Amino acid sequence: MKKIFFSIAAILVISISGFSQDLTAIQIITKADDLQRGESNEGEMSMTIVRTKWERTISMKVWSLGRDFSMTYITSPAKDKGQVFLKRNNEMWNWVPTINRMIKIPPSMMSQGWMGSDYSNDDILKESSIVVDYTHQVVGDDVVEGIDCYVLNLIPKEDAAVVWGKVKKWISKKEYWQLKTEYYDEDEELIRTEIASEVKQFGDRELPSRIVILPADKPGQKTIIKVTKSNFKVQLKESFFSQQNMKRVR
Repeated sequence: MKKIFFSIAAILVISISGFSQDLTAIQIITKADDLQRGESNEGEMSMTIVRTKWERTISMKVWSLGRDFSMTYITSPAKDKGQVFLKRNNEMWNWVPTINRMIKIPPSMMSQGWMGSDYSNDDILKESSIVVDYTHQVVGDDVVEGIDCYVLNLIPKEDAAVVWGKVKKWISKKEYWQLKTEYYDEDEELIRTEIASEVKQFGDRELPSRIVILPADKPGQKTIIKVTKSNFKVQLKESFFSQQNMKRVR
């Protein structure tokens, strides 16, 4: 009888230990966000805007520090080269050298397409954080391109200045890659989908290097982001993200 009791107790201990290792939704989303963002980052990427009758590609350099600071310098095409976008805490700025003007971007423009793309100003400059601005819940499991994923619902907090009514994410269980994201409005109508692929090595981590943004109501329209370089070992300071430096970065 004692042996039977010991066996049951051992099973309970193992089961409890196993459950304790399960990650919560906030832990999953934090790991995914930290992997993709890093403490600081310097990189290069291109953005191709595809429409039914035309397409154009914009190249850029990007810098970021945590969740509060980012800067984007446009390197091509020639007519846009030299434009700089800065996010510093809750403020966003655009330096336009052709007219020698610094423009503050108001909150009302956060949902507008950045540089005419299917990315909004909020998305491309990461004003809002998927970690702090939302509540999180694991709602299931799924497979994306043969990779096992957690499926999470993100619901914005009442005081969060975000444009989405709900965000749904597919995050790989082993690597914490954000492989698929669906964005919904306040009526839970799907607005757009993002698909990440083409995993590459960027310094000390592997990450998807290609993201395709597909608006739900515009067939044949999409935006393709391709990351060509990403350095997570760069040392950046808050002072780098200044209006004065917007006019100097290259």
